[in-house]
Amino acid sequence: MKILVCDDHALFREGLELVLGQLDPAADLASVGDAEAALAHVAADDTLDLVLLDLQLPGMDGFAALERLRRDHPSVPVVVLSASESPAHVRSALERGASGFIPKSTRGSVLLSALRLVLAGGIYVPPLMMDAGPAPRPAADPQSTLTGRQLEVLRLLARGLTNREIAEVLKIAEGTVKTHVMHVYEALDVTNRTEAAMRMRELGLED
Repeated sequence: MKILVCDDHALFREGLELVLGQLDPAADLASVGDAEAALAHVAADDTLDLVLLDLQLPGMDGFAALERLRRDHPSVPVVVLSASESPAHVRSALERGASGFIPKSTRGSVLLSALRLVLAGGIYVPPLMMDAGPAPRPAADPQSTLTGRQLEVLRLLARGLTNREIAEVLKIAEGTVKTHVMHVYEALDVTNRTEAAMRMRELGLED
């Protein structure tokens, strides 16, 4: 069995590899830290059985990578493994062809069961979706739900800056930028940078 893990946190990747060893002790596990590297790895190896993909990645975000993977390698199941527990993100990932969505808060035993389901040809939907109502409507005034810092992050990402570049401009940690980006997506009811930029302009939130 061959599994590729794409996550920008090396410590998380290492911990995940220990858990995945319980799935198959003989599994061939590979890991990369960004979407571009994941796309290159999958293109170079057509024998992969599974890709585990984070959403918040440097450069190309996970949703864009998911769309590319499903378009170019439709036979390889992709499971989103994300810190987000937003029903909107789950729906968006599944609509883009993900074979499952596993929050990072999930216990190891549940993660293994979910992956066995996917490898058997099923689709894993997290329990949080059972209690989720209809897709949330965007706030009437998103500006009132965004902090000043989040608005700064929104305007910079709309200009095409990466999380690392935003962190350098605002002099904050890259991890803090990722958290702000996630909150921006939720407030605007979008799932990627392109949608966020379009929504920002629709609402007149430019500088």
